This record gives sequence, C-alpha cells and structure tokens, in this order.
Amino acid sequence: MPNRCQIVLPARLTSSRLTEKLLRKAGGKTILQHTYEAASRSSFGDKIIVAVDDPKLANEVDSFGGQWIMTSKNCASGTDRLAEVAEAIPDAEIFINVQADEPEINPGSIDLVARTLIEDHDADMATVGNPIRNEEQLKNPACVKILMSKREGKGRAMYFSRAALPFVREGIDESHLNAEPPIFWHHIGLYAYRRQFLTWFASQPPSRLEQLEKLEQLRAIEAGKRIVVARVDSATPGIDTLDDFEKFERKFLK
Repeated sequence: MPNRCQIVLPARLTSSRLTEKLLRKAGGKTILQHTYEAASRSSFGDKIIVAVDDPKLANEVDSFGGQWIMTSKNCASGTDRLAEVAEAIPDAEIFINVQADEPEINPGSIDLVARTLIEDHDADMATVGNPIRNEEQLKNPACVKILMSKREGKGRAMYFSRAALPFVREGIDESHLNAEPPIFWHHIGLYAYRRQFLTWFASQPPSRLEQLEKLEQLRAIEAGKRIVVARVDSATPGIDTLDDFEKFERKFLK
C-alpha cells in the first residue's frame, strides 16, 4: 500500500463496568494480549502500538513482547489517545484504531477499514457496520446505529445514534428488517483515520450532539467531515461486562 498504516490499540486501565478488564485472563492470556495477537494477523499487523495510560498495562505489553506508548490519563476518548500517538509516529499517514477489548476481532475487518480509507481519497475517516436484522437489537441503546446515504458495499455516514434510525412511521415489519440493501445498520467501533483528521479532532472541544448521545463520531459529523462506512456481515463481541468476559472465558474450557 502507498500509505503507511499504523495499528493502534488504545488501552485504558480503568473501566466502569468491569474492573481492569484488559488484564483479566482467559486461556492463559489477558484480554489485551488476545486482542494484540488478533490484530497482528491483519495485513497491516507487522507493527502494532498499544496506547497505554498506566504502568500496569505497559508491563503487560512488555510481558508478551509488544510495543507501547504512554498516553495521558485525561484523554476523553480512544480517538484522542490515537492523536497523542500520531505525534510520536511522524511517518505514518493512516492510523487504525482497534479497541483493546476486542479479543475476537476479525483481522479481515481491520484490512477492510484501512483499505476503505486508502481508496476513498475524499474521506477523513472510515469505519464499519453490519446489518441489523431484528427489532430487539434495533431498539437497544447499547447498539449504536448508523444512518447512511448509500448502502451498497460502503456508504457515507449521515448520523450515529443510540436511537432506532431511520424512524419507520407505519411501524417496523419483517420486510424492513430483511431488506437488501439493509435499512438498519449497527456501528462497529473499528476506525481508520488520516493523520490530519486526528490533529483536527484533538484540537476540537466535544460537540453538542456528541455530548447528548455520548458518541465521539458526532464531533466529526457536526463539523462536516466525511466518514465512509464499509459493510461486514457479522460483528465480533467485545468485552464490556463480567458476563461478556465469562462467555469468552468459557471458550477455553471446552
């Protein structure tokens, strides 16, 4: 690829729903190590940086031979953490944000989000989404939805919300949920950013809609930035709660 891509795992020690979850072990490895190894199987995984905010995480990365950069505990989001890393890596043009609590991340999805941004020269950032096929998921505020302007293969994000979007005035039925191309989209927190976008993002205060929805992507949307979205047909589970961790842990007990 003509652009040098750098994978970064933003890793924060504290977690409100699961204490120090990145250091919890399943199958003899921490969640952080599982995610690091999954990301290393990407086409861009020859060099990965973990953006840590605590010596405990730095020590863990050292234990499995990874590389880390210490970032501020005051970073408001993973994107802000990546912006700090970008300052320390001047020769990379595109930064891929892989959530550190995604031990089952598909390496192919990492390749997809990077190539989507590389190939769309007008885009400021890229992300991925998958179709929502049931009403329960659509109405779940924990499932972030994408409203898109185009739905064949990839599209441009118009809005992100925890609410069900778009609103179906006559009521949702099976034809809406099974439509192809899909009507409803689940946002997956995997991103690729251009360097200049990260610099801009870190210099901006949280936007009004971002503060209301608690979704950092809206800072870019409100400013008129172009976010291109690629389609994946399944989402890999992240580790947010004790139940999530125990489900992942059980996979190593069979």
